[in-house]
Amino acid sequence: MPNDDFHAWSYFNPVNIKFNVSASTELVTELRGHRYAIVTYDEPYFAKICKELEDLVGPAECTINDVQPNPDCQILHEQCERLNSKVTNIEIIVALGGGSVIDTAKVLSASTLGFSKVLDFVTNEKKELNLPSIPIIAVPTTAGTGSEVTCWATIWDETEQKKYSLADPDLYPKYAIIDPSLMVNKPVDLTMATGLDALSHALESIWNCNANPVSARYAIFAAKTIIRDLPELLSMPKNLALRENLAEAALMSGLAFSNTKTAIAHNLSYPITLKYGVTHGIACSFTLPTILRSVAKIGGFRGEALQEIFGTNLLKGADMLTSTLSAMQVKMRFRDYGANQEETTNIIDAAFLGQRGKNFIGSKEDFLVSARAGNVV
Repeated sequence: MPNDDFHAWSYFNPVNIKFNVSASTELVTELRGHRYAIVTYDEPYFAKICKELEDLVGPAECTINDVQPNPDCQILHEQCERLNSKVTNIEIIVALGGGSVIDTAKVLSASTLGFSKVLDFVTNEKKELNLPSIPIIAVPTTAGTGSEVTCWATIWDETEQKKYSLADPDLYPKYAIIDPSLMVNKPVDLTMATGLDALSHALESIWNCNANPVSARYAIFAAKTIIRDLPELLSMPKNLALRENLAEAALMSGLAFSNTKTAIAHNLSYPITLKYGVTHGIACSFTLPTILRSVAKIGGFRGEALQEIFGTNLLKGADMLTSTLSAMQVKMRFRDYGANQEETTNIIDAAFLGQRGKNFIGSKEDFLVSARAGNVV
């Protein structure tokens, strides 16, 4: 585990954040006089918002409204071709939706010279993107991914059963406009999954080699708020005050892991989503209690952060987290999601070898001890 003595650190996030504001008012201010594109979902709710916006500032040059969960290479390629076919140069991309929309907007932003350039970058792990990018205004309509304040996007390849991360400092959105009123009508299952995604981001930023005291403060606020308020929000999904709390917590978790990236829970989650179709927020949260148990002896500011969230006894804290997740019907075992013993072993082995696994401060051995003790594997 990292030595916190004389711990040097830095923190950076350039996103201009506007919280608890009217999205339409802010967008009118930022878009007037600019050529813009909209990235969103093909749903009546979003079509209505887009029409209201266009009535105020003029029509978008292009609307990409066929975003799917877990954006796949094939559809991203088609979307990039559509955007780049426009004669006029797009000056701003408005991303109106959840994490998949904002991730798609980042890919489109980086694809002014074609999607093939982006794919070459993520598959060959080049150090710098070196491509012109289009500024993004991110308007999240879910409280979860934190993509509105990060510089990376997840690209999925279902054909090859792979997941790639597009990351470049130029892909930080210019603005993040968080309007909790846009989240009030979200269904309970989506609210739960996105809330758990945010919880995972917060905790993953703490048990992380890249953690720093600033990211830890954001993570503490986020995790405590989500654990306290998400169960209540699921029973009162129209409650605007609770929506505001979760939106702020998701934002804070985004600010936390924007500087650390994620860790082992996310690396374990990707094959669970790709192979077994499990929603990302569930896939990246069901292992959290096991991971917490495995780092129960952690010291330094990371240990202090976890104790501020869960109490001084982190093993009891892990039991509490298990109870919280179980109350939301989250299953804790790999086999609950379709993975047999051999597949589970392969998933764990691969996860600890990957970059997100290397971000983790703990060890595979301690994780396996905790997983076996909890009948998780």
